[in-house]
Amino acid sequence: MSRQIDKLRNIGIIAHIDAGKTTVTERMLFYSGAKHRVGMVDKGTTATDDDPEEQERGITIYSACVTFSWKDIHINLLDTPGHVDFTAEVERCLRVLDGAVVVFSAREGVEAQSETVWRQADKYGVPRVAFINKMDREGADFENVFNEVGNRLQANPVAIQVPVGAGPAHVDEPFSGVLDLIRLKMLQFDSASEGADISESEIPEEHMALAQLWRESMLEQLAEHSDELMELVLMEEEIPEQLIHAVLRKATIERAIQPVLCGSALHGIGVQPVLDAVQYYLPSPQERPPVEGEAMGKGKKSESGTVARKPEPSEPFCGLVFKIIPAKTGDISWVRVYSGTLKANSRIYNPGKDKKDNIAQLWQIYATRKDPQGQIDSVETGDIVGIIGLRHSITGDTLCDAAHPILLETIDFPETVISMAIEPENTTERDKLEDTLEMLLRQDPTLEVISGDTGQTLMRGMGELHLEVIKNRLLREFNLNVRFHKPQVSYRETIQDSVEVVGECNRLINGVQKFARVKLRLEPDEKVTQGVAIMNQLAPESLMPELLEATFDELRSCASGGGSIAGFPLMKMKVTVLDTEVAEEGSDDIAFRIASSHAFEQGLQAGKPVLLEPIMRLAITTPEDYLGDFVGDLQMRRAIIVSTDPRGDRTDIVAHAPMKELFGYSSAMRSLSQGRAGCSIEPLQYSPAPAEDIQELGF
Repeated sequence: MSRQIDKLRNIGIIAHIDAGKTTVTERMLFYSGAKHRVGMVDKGTTATDDDPEEQERGITIYSACVTFSWKDIHINLLDTPGHVDFTAEVERCLRVLDGAVVVFSAREGVEAQSETVWRQADKYGVPRVAFINKMDREGADFENVFNEVGNRLQANPVAIQVPVGAGPAHVDEPFSGVLDLIRLKMLQFDSASEGADISESEIPEEHMALAQLWRESMLEQLAEHSDELMELVLMEEEIPEQLIHAVLRKATIERAIQPVLCGSALHGIGVQPVLDAVQYYLPSPQERPPVEGEAMGKGKKSESGTVARKPEPSEPFCGLVFKIIPAKTGDISWVRVYSGTLKANSRIYNPGKDKKDNIAQLWQIYATRKDPQGQIDSVETGDIVGIIGLRHSITGDTLCDAAHPILLETIDFPETVISMAIEPENTTERDKLEDTLEMLLRQDPTLEVISGDTGQTLMRGMGELHLEVIKNRLLREFNLNVRFHKPQVSYRETIQDSVEVVGECNRLINGVQKFARVKLRLEPDEKVTQGVAIMNQLAPESLMPELLEATFDELRSCASGGGSIAGFPLMKMKVTVLDTEVAEEGSDDIAFRIASSHAFEQGLQAGKPVLLEPIMRLAITTPEDYLGDFVGDLQMRRAIIVSTDPRGDRTDIVAHAPMKELFGYSSAMRSLSQGRAGCSIEPLQYSPAPAEDIQELGF
């Protein structure tokens, strides 16, 4: 499968939940000819929401990839979830994409998850265009949302379209089409053909003043990015359409601006211009910077430091695994190819694990499945492909040419905040549960599983909905006979004080006297957001490499074993090896492991252990009438209200509250507002838990 790299677009559709991402995707597939009928989210007939749980809930849970052609370009499109519990799906997609279409609701505007996905796109340097959807809804306000994108997201939106009217059919001037500000034309979309037929006409006199006003604003913004365009504006000369496209493209790819379009995906208005914007303004893989990674040699980072791979087929192969769909017939791994060419029935190298893997088959991906017509022989730079045959590679792993090893930056996922215990009914069910959870872990990198000695297994996830979806899959899809216990908070532990401790091994083991002494400093460190940072302050050559490695290996093992209060995972902590002492005989790796473990345990106790609870960021949008009820309820839940921001007849509340107090909050929110409020909850930080939490846990 060889596609022209300059004609390729790898894009994602990202937004807050219910902004209309999946509907936009469906319309794109329909207008491109990839589908003959438009699927409906409410009816569970969309191409990308093919999981029963998605169809039942009417939301996207798993990112899905569809590939189709539009005019003379080829698009690999990833439809992503909007719910914060599944934000990792957005994270992994943005890590490998070249551009994004950000969808906003014309009524709700910039919502909590809109801000989250925008930050994620900033993190990975992804150029984007914006689509203000649902212009036919009651209360739709294009200008208000346009200004919110600029103010709340610190963005530079440039309107290249404005709507004709706003709202449903019964209002005075309902939404009926869009004004193209580049060509000064009015576009209307025929409802009989479901928006496939577009009529283009001159802008009516009554709308011309509005169009001219917005066009002048567009040209003023674009003039800042082109001397040629600036000169034509100042001289009040006609500006060629191609020049406007060229300046828009350059500034969008540089992430200096974000072109803004509008429409109603549900009614087939304005989607084809979005596809044109993808073609005109979002980059091909060739226009993205070379990918950089660590030079590798024999499974370890090389002294030569950072190396780069240009997006060219002539470069050595390099790619990143960003998603795995588990299957009994063989997992399919989604891989973004950054350079070179990959062929079926070949071997590749995983530098992070220092292992070689087989490429048995290459497949085009359709939704979350292999394309039945899509087995291919090879794939080139810039494309996204499904691979069958990988045994050692998981999400975030680099694949490359063994002769030219490179280790790309992996994908970081947030910490889990909630857990649920599972108990199989018998030994047979236990074995089935272990196999099933192993499969789910390959698919979902934000799921954690801990097997206990009591017969219970602990699942940790990103929120109540995340665990509920996993629970339903275990019962419905895998038919497991297991019991579930109510969700619990996933606490963490750290220490309060900085301490220096000495651990010693001076004992007879199997008739041999063993000796080692290790001095450590354990200290709290807010910068260490996951796990424990282990540092070395020993003078070079003061300890043999194999003994130093044994010391570090034992400290890593101790750090992963949990804290001293209740064995919860450790975080916000740094351990430094300050000094060691050896004897002429008996100072081996066993002695140093014992001494290191002894020192670590002492340090945890002496440093005054602290229990940490997850604090969540709540973003609530409620009608003004219920504001007081929400504020009172939040205060009862130990929440700190950060801000209340009136937006028309609604108010946005941002608050920070402990996860423990938020179980069942979705139901409580519906009761408080008679179902009229919306809420987004996402992890914020870990903070010291009150003393009563430790007592409740029985410690």
